[in-house]
Amino acid sequence: MRNIFLLIPVLIGITFPASAQHAVLKGTVKTETGDQLAFANISIPGSKMGVVADKTGAFMLTLTQAGTYKIKVTSVGYKGVEQSITLLPNDTTRQEITLSSNGDLQEFVVSASRKQETLDEVPSSITIIGAKDLSIQKGISNNISDILANSVPGLGFSSNTTGNSGQTLRGREILVMIDGIPQSTPLRNGGRDIRSIDPSAIERVEVIKGATAIYGNGADGGLINYITKKASPGQSLSGQTTIGANTQLKNAQHTAGWQAGQLLSGSYKKLDYVVSGHYEQTGVYKDARGVVLSPDYGLGETQLWNAYAKIGYTINQLNRLDVMYNFFGSQQRSDYILKKGHYRDTAATGILGTRPGSPEGTPYNHNVNVHYGSQQIIGNTDLDINVYYQKFYTVFSWGDSFKDGGQSTISSDKKGVRINLSSPFQAGKHITGDLVYGLDVLNDKTAQRLTDGRVWVPEMSMRNLAPYTQLKTTFLQHLVLKAGARYENINIDVPDYTTIISLNTKTGQYSEGGKSVKGGAISYSALVFNAGLRYNELKYFKPFISYSQSFSVNELGRTLRTASESTVSLLKTKAIIANNYEAGFNSAIGPVALEGSYYISTSKLGANYTVVEGRFEIAREPIKIHGFELAADVRILENVSAGASYAYIEGKIDANKNGKYNDKEDAYILGDKIAPPKLTAYIRYQPIKQWNLRIQMLQAGARDRFAPDAATGLYTYGKGPVQQFTLFSLFSDFNIDGHSSVQVGVDNLFNKDYYTVASQWNARNENFIKGSGTRININYSYKF
Repeated sequence: MRNIFLLIPVLIGITFPASAQHAVLKGTVKTETGDQLAFANISIPGSKMGVVADKTGAFMLTLTQAGTYKIKVTSVGYKGVEQSITLLPNDTTRQEITLSSNGDLQEFVVSASRKQETLDEVPSSITIIGAKDLSIQKGISNNISDILANSVPGLGFSSNTTGNSGQTLRGREILVMIDGIPQSTPLRNGGRDIRSIDPSAIERVEVIKGATAIYGNGADGGLINYITKKASPGQSLSGQTTIGANTQLKNAQHTAGWQAGQLLSGSYKKLDYVVSGHYEQTGVYKDARGVVLSPDYGLGETQLWNAYAKIGYTINQLNRLDVMYNFFGSQQRSDYILKKGHYRDTAATGILGTRPGSPEGTPYNHNVNVHYGSQQIIGNTDLDINVYYQKFYTVFSWGDSFKDGGQSTISSDKKGVRINLSSPFQAGKHITGDLVYGLDVLNDKTAQRLTDGRVWVPEMSMRNLAPYTQLKTTFLQHLVLKAGARYENINIDVPDYTTIISLNTKTGQYSEGGKSVKGGAISYSALVFNAGLRYNELKYFKPFISYSQSFSVNELGRTLRTASESTVSLLKTKAIIANNYEAGFNSAIGPVALEGSYYISTSKLGANYTVVEGRFEIAREPIKIHGFELAADVRILENVSAGASYAYIEGKIDANKNGKYNDKEDAYILGDKIAPPKLTAYIRYQPIKQWNLRIQMLQAGARDRFAPDAATGLYTYGKGPVQQFTLFSLFSDFNIDGHSSVQVGVDNLFNKDYYTVASQWNARNENFIKGSGTRININYSYKF
């Protein structure tokens, strides 16, 4: 297999170094600030000779004849340069070349194409939460679901719980990763993949929106990749110590919590490292009136641990090895139990009592990744290999939906290898590019059992073998074309099992389940594509169009646990292939940065929850989702900036499957998939050099698409109307002496009394929960 992949560059005519070296130009490309500029194009105008710089900005151009040449160096987002260089025969000439920015904000992203590239090279919508913005958001709330909801247009609202049910991306499920390691378990998604790492270990977050073919199973709405922290170069030891406390302001008794974290980083010769640890203890969570929130799936009275380490070894200039380990754990030990509310009347709250069962939460989530990178392994082809392992276990709240009661868990073990190669090429004077190609291998074993051993979903063993390729070409410096494909080959083994006896909510009897089901093998194969075009010449208008597919085996576990057939082969287990069509733009006009996009997402088979005879089932019907996103940032003064974003999304089910989506039989998609409109805004002010202030707003719009049940007059799951609410938050960061700083964050600044979006569409008495009242978070950090 390895030899096949390495032969691909030869077949497409990639330029490799000549064997007879008469003259050599060797050097590096840097930015005006002295940083290395990866993947710049170095060419000789009027000829077919040229190379692409590597990840460190280094390049080597071999010529068959000495002499004086005009060398042209270009990179997306930078002003190209041309200069004359004389090359001596049988000698190596060294040259350092500096490119200055063309004024655009240039951020690098690795998740879109599995290699580092600038945003201007990606024809799709991307949101990057950098270290600075991440620090601000975690200063307000350390819950990663809150951070993403406030930062990513198109992502659903945080539920203020341990789960992320309803926090979809553009109305579809998300593939969550840590350094490329999948955290999502599409076989049985328990909604705890977003909250799988503490923000203290994250350097940046990359969110790729829309169906994503290149990463495979589960990325129907896009992907979220948590990029973990890297070692600080040039120092043998540096670090940051953080301690903090938080409390609510209304009826503050028992609401106090605290946190502490330590980061150490450094390098010695060829070795570098970064190690961090974070511990957090939350107090009781209360609403704006000081009433204790429901403890079921709650964030109050929770202990959180995160331990992270990454060790890197630079073997030589072209080869490097990295080993990463991250542990995340979160468990609730509450003195409160649920007091059910009454939907649209009174909230579900917490009252003193002894909670049944085991502590709820995620006792452990282990992630190990071994990465080996080799540049110019053959010619200019780079190789990256990731070998990873994830072991995940989570516990849900105790409930009486099972006969004699019970508490469900989800366990998942993933082992995988990702082999990725990248080969640059040049075709003629004006066309450059690269080909990314490789192979993903994954084994995922997932099961859902009760803590007493009863099997709700039997252990499914999935084997996935998926080759892929992605081509990027740049025409005339400004036109970027990308196209790729991925072939999914999936086999899932399901053992014999018996469905668990559970409650029929319609009759009040334990009459569901108890069905013996013969297991078997389920196989899938599919070829999915993506293509996009982006034009970058005009700074004030950079448009793009794209088409991308995704493949997903969505919620097979839910299908298995509600089976009424006698064998797995009779179940409706077809996969979801989503098609995403998108057009958008980026713009920079003076101090104003704008971006916008419109998208349509379709699939012949959706996966929507429905309640049949008092039990949840998965309805498989065609769906169509559409929406748009707008965002703007402006620097008003040197010390004042502001920004806003708006995201709208809607979707319908084609119940009669005629492709029209507007017939009487057709219905809107439920609220657990489609979020109401979201508006965010902020103002950042720097009164003095050492002091930064930010006030931000999050508004959930209204969505009322469904009528109550005609027979009962009650709303059912997913159909509850969502009413508008607006929240404000404040962040202040004061730098004391260059080493010490104090951050103050205030969440729900004006103590808004509201119900979360998820509690409104859920339409169930036990889930009708308010959001938290004003909560203040104070942290002290010391850097050395």
